[in-house]
Amino acid sequence: MAWDQPDEKLTAWQQGKTGFPIVDAGMRELLATGHMHNRVRMIVAMFLTKDLHYDWRLGESWFMQHLIDGEIASNNGGWQWSAGTGADAAPYFRIQNPWSQTQRFDPQGIYIKRWVPELAQVPAKLLQAPPPPGRSIAAGYPTPIVDHDTERKRTLAFFQQHKERQS
Repeated sequence: MAWDQPDEKLTAWQQGKTGFPIVDAGMRELLATGHMHNRVRMIVAMFLTKDLHYDWRLGESWFMQHLIDGEIASNNGGWQWSAGTGADAAPYFRIQNPWSQTQRFDPQGIYIKRWVPELAQVPAKLLQAPPPPGRSIAAGYPTPIVDHDTERKRTLAFFQQHKERQS
């Protein structure tokens, strides 16, 4: 598959500075502790592969460098599942929305505020939806590096084209 070439967005993802609070919280937790909750692992993996359009192996490698519970089969399989590739993959059209995942799994913003201190005083409701284009959720916090809805459509088109080429 023709994944995008890594650029500064990969570094933003690795450092937890994407402007997507749940993604940033997970990546910062990983860097600080070597752990990440399974739900958040899926969110950040799908974000890397389906919002940033990077090869899943970049994320798999980053996780293996930082996870203290990293295990090759689980890590490798989890990344292929999230990317929508591999033998036991999530359907390619399954694309987790970081904003709605926050609504479902961190509605009070407790997890996010723990790992992203610049959002500690932000009302939880503001962590559940993208800010207006070009704006940040809070001073000192990055603006979202991509528009999730736009990238979701791009991913669906990308996989559809790939499917058609395979037919």
